[in-house]
Amino acid sequence: MKLSYYWSREFLTAPRFLWLLFTVNLLGTIYGYEWYGSQMAVTIEEKPLWMVFLVPDSPTASLFFTLSLLYLLGDRRRGSVRTGPLRRVVEAVGLVASFKYGIWAVVMIVAGARLGDPVGWQDWMLSLSHLGMAAEALLYFRFMTISPAAIGWAGVWVMLNDYVDYTFDIYPWLPDSLDPYVLIVRGFTVVLSLFSVILFFLLWWAVCRKPSYLSPKDLP
Repeated sequence: MKLSYYWSREFLTAPRFLWLLFTVNLLGTIYGYEWYGSQMAVTIEEKPLWMVFLVPDSPTASLFFTLSLLYLLGDRRRGSVRTGPLRRVVEAVGLVASFKYGIWAVVMIVAGARLGDPVGWQDWMLSLSHLGMAAEALLYFRFMTISPAAIGWAGVWVMLNDYVDYTFDIYPWLPDSLDPYVLIVRGFTVVLSLFSVILFFLLWWAVCRKPSYLSPKDLP
C-alpha cells in the first residue's frame, strides 16, 4: 500500500477512522479543560466571569475541531453534505485555532526547555498531542466547508483571544523560565495568529475555491 494512501480522502474520511479521531479529540479536549482547571479557578476569583471562557485556549480549539469531525461523520451517514454559516465558522475556528495553538504550545515547551526548565513525560505528551492538532488541521481543511468569510471570523476569534489574554493577563501559564519574556511571547503569539489566518486563506484559495467538498460520489 502506498504511503500516500494514508493522507488520501479514502483513508482520512473512512467512518472508522473518523470515529477514532473524534474519540481521541474528544478525550483530549476533556483532558485539556481539566489541565486548565486551576487557572480557570483563579480567573473566576480574580477576573470578570466572562474571561474564564477565553482561558482554555487549546481545549477550545480542539472542541471546535471535534465538532467539525461530527459534521463530517454526519455527511458520511447521510451520504450528502449539509452546510451553512454556523458550520463554516465552527470548522474555520477549529482549523485556524488548532493549527495556531498546536504550534504555539510546542514552541513554548521547547523555549522553556532551552532556558533550563526540566522536560518531563507530560511535556513530551503535550508536544506530541499539540503537533497532532496542527497536523490534523492541515490534513482535514480540504474536507471542510470553510469560506473566506468564515476564516475571517476565525481570525477575529484568535486575535480577540490574544488581546484579552495579554491585556488582562489570562494567557496560558508559561514555564517559569519564560516569565521574564512575556512581551516576546505576546509578539510571537500575535504573529502566529496572523500567520495561521493567512495560511488558511491561501490554502482555501489554492484548494477549496473550486468546491472540493464531500459529495455522494466522493463517499467510498
